[in-house]
Order: sequence, then structure tokens, then C-alpha cells
Amino acid sequence: MPEMKIFSERFPNLSKNVQYITIFLASIIAVILTITWRRDFKFMQILGTIIVVSLCFLVLYFFLRQFRQEVLRVVLKTFFILLAILTFLLVTRFVSGLTAPNIILIVPFAIIPVIIRTFYDAQLALFILLITIMLAGFMVPEPFVFILMSFISGMVAIFTLTSNFRKSRLLFTSLMVIISNIVLYTGISLMDPVDSAMLFTTDYLMLTVNGVLILLSYPLILLFEQEFLLVSDTTLLELADINQPLLRKLAVEAPGSFQHSLQVSNLAEEAARTIGANVNLVRTGALYHDIGKIAKPGYFIENQKEGVSPHDNLDPRESSKVIINHVKNGIILAKNYKIPVPVIDFIRTHHGTTIAYFFYKKYMDQHEGETEMEKVFAYPGPRPFSKETAIVMMADAVEASSRSLNRYTEENISELVERIIYLQEQDGQFADVPITYKDMSDIKNAFKKRLTNIYHARIAYPERV
Repeated sequence: MPEMKIFSERFPNLSKNVQYITIFLASIIAVILTITWRRDFKFMQILGTIIVVSLCFLVLYFFLRQFRQEVLRVVLKTFFILLAILTFLLVTRFVSGLTAPNIILIVPFAIIPVIIRTFYDAQLALFILLITIMLAGFMVPEPFVFILMSFISGMVAIFTLTSNFRKSRLLFTSLMVIISNIVLYTGISLMDPVDSAMLFTTDYLMLTVNGVLILLSYPLILLFEQEFLLVSDTTLLELADINQPLLRKLAVEAPGSFQHSLQVSNLAEEAARTIGANVNLVRTGALYHDIGKIAKPGYFIENQKEGVSPHDNLDPRESSKVIINHVKNGIILAKNYKIPVPVIDFIRTHHGTTIAYFFYKKYMDQHEGETEMEKVFAYPGPRPFSKETAIVMMADAVEASSRSLNRYTEENISELVERIIYLQEQDGQFADVPITYKDMSDIKNAFKKRLTNIYHARIAYPERV
């Protein structure tokens, strides 16, 4: 209906906002019911529970909005976070209802940071762990001891699980959690004269099982990867292998674009490591960002033979259409090869909503007086929405422009990097990215350092007579 179309155009984010409100409200209600289930709570206690739970989820929302906007951009990713919290609260409610003493020790809360750390970072993993164990503390007999032990085991998991997730590393994490649990529980027991007489009990067996259950993280990670549009470092490392079919296809059919992608990957990886972004995601996204050029490789300058360009016989509008379509072609090709969505995001965003300026300028020179032609020559977007996608956008533009320098001096390289990124900033391409001025400065310095190393000046040796 025309009315509905006008409504959706006027309020494009309403549907997604309704989804977010729905899942957050549903999660809050579910947590409140979990905490109050089968407990003789009076009205004031229930009201207090509503206030506490609502505030916890409100803080979670603002944390994601401040530090992890890409999670809030995808409803399924937000649902994954909320589901992780709710699942462990339900498990806590069930286990705490059993009659065995200290049975709550068997619940492996360290699984939460393991899974979140695998898909995101240690900062988010720690925050989700804290929210979960604090809410769970309302359902256990000794909340302080429970929160302390869950926090320490979760921190050990974060410290021992590196970004390069592997089965062997998970085994090491499991072992370290078991050791830390036993040592901490022993210390807590020794602090209480009553408990110190009961050190060698089944509690240690439950703590051991707690650590072993962390191994369940591996199949859970594989499941979440398929169902929640997430990608683990293991998958990213596999995709970054240049022998992958799609990368081999790029290397064979568009060798210049392949070499460009390798250089962009090197630049972006250095910048990502400097500011603490996801290095594996940046590296992989950079390698795949230009795969759409496979469709018409000869139309891109890096694949052209010297002096031969098919654009010489095309109208600038047609030329820009071919160039801009490499984004759409890349998305289609990536989906056909079952590339994960987080990697496809780099294809979608690496030009943002910028203009194919060369052909736009050429057209305007031929048609003086015409106005409002920017939309015809603009990429469809979206703009970058994470530090990782922003880094690849910068690296792509900087690497491509660096090839046009006549002299590779530190001053020229520095001026080039500053100018390219300044223009992108002024164009509003990073308006949706949670990035600081310090991050931007560090990224530019990383680019300058790497480009200087690539194009370093060589000594001019005298000719041999």
C-alpha cells in the first residue's frame, strides 16, 4: 500500500527499534520470573527485583551502545548476548533448587567469557560475565562466595584464552580454571574455621567437573557461528588462507586486485593491532573486500595493461556504474561461496557512500552547469559501523592512492595519509563508528610507518665503469 511505503520511508528504523524493545523487555521479564520463581516474594520484593533487573539491562544496553554498536546493529547478535545471560540464569535457578550441598559449584560460568571472547573481545566478555553472576547472586545461598569464585574463574578463562582460538588452548583454559577454582575454594574454606575441617569433600569433584564442562564451549561456538551470524577466529584464520577457492580465483582472474588486497590487508592488520581491534577479522575482511572485481577485472586500473582502458570508449556514467557494481558483485559472489556475514560487511562498507570521483569529475567537465549528480556516482553504502570496517576503508583508499606518488618520501607519504583520511572524515564516512581521536591518530601513524617501510628509499649505487 502507498501509505505503508510512505510510513516505512519516514520511519526506517521503527521496525528494528520495536524488535530491540521487544527482546529487551522479554529478557527482563524472563529474568524477573527466573529470580522470583517458587519464592515467597511479597509485592515490595518483586518491585525491587523489577528495578534491579531493569537497571542491569539498561546498563547493558548503554554499554553496547557506547562500545559495541555493531552488536546493536544486528538484532540476532543482540539476541545472542541476551540469550547467553538468560540461559545461565535458568541453569542457576535449576541447580540451586537441587538438595545437594554446594551443588552450585558445578555450574561453569567461565563458559560465558570463553564464548563471548571468541566472537568479540575480552572487554565485552568481562562485562557480560559480571552482569550474569550479579543477577545469579540473588538465587544462591552464599552470593559473595559464588560471585567471587565465578568472577575469578571467568577472568582466568579470559586471560588464558588467546584470540587465536584452538582446541588445545581450550584444554589449557579448562585446566587453569580447575586449578584456580580449587586454590580459591581452599583459601575461602581456610578462612572459616568451620569449613576448614571439611576441605576434602565432594566440593572438589564438583569444581573439577565445573572446569571440564568448559570444553562444551567448542560445540557451542560452532552452533552459534551457524545460527547467530557470528564468526570465530578459527574460521577467520581458515578464510585468510590464500589457497581458499575464492581468493585463488581473485589471484588468477584479477591479479592486480589480489596484490592490492594483500597490501591493504598488511596495512589494516598493522593499524588494527595498534588500536586493539580484531586483527583476524580485519585481515580476512581486507583480503575479501575487492572480490567483486572478479566479474570485470579489466575495468580496474590495477589489472589493466599500460595504456589500455575500456573506459576510454564509455560514458562516465556507464564507467562509474561498472566500478560501483563491484560492491554488489562481491556480495553476491561471497554469498555463493558461503562467506560469513561479518566478512561480507567489509565488502559492503569499504567504499561507504563515497563518490566515484574520477568519473564524476569527468562527467561534470563534459556537462557544465548540471547539478545534483552526486547520487548517480555514489556508492550505495552502508558506511563503516565498526573500528574494523573503518580501518579497511582507510587502508583501501590509502594503499590505492599511494601508488600514484611520484616520490616516496616520509613527507609525501605522511601528507597522503593525512589528506585521504581527512577527506573521508569530512565526508562523514566514520560518523557511525565508535572511534576516538587517539585511535585515528594511531591508525594514521601505523599506515605511515608501514608505507614508509614498503617504499623505503634505497641508496643510489654508482654505476660500475
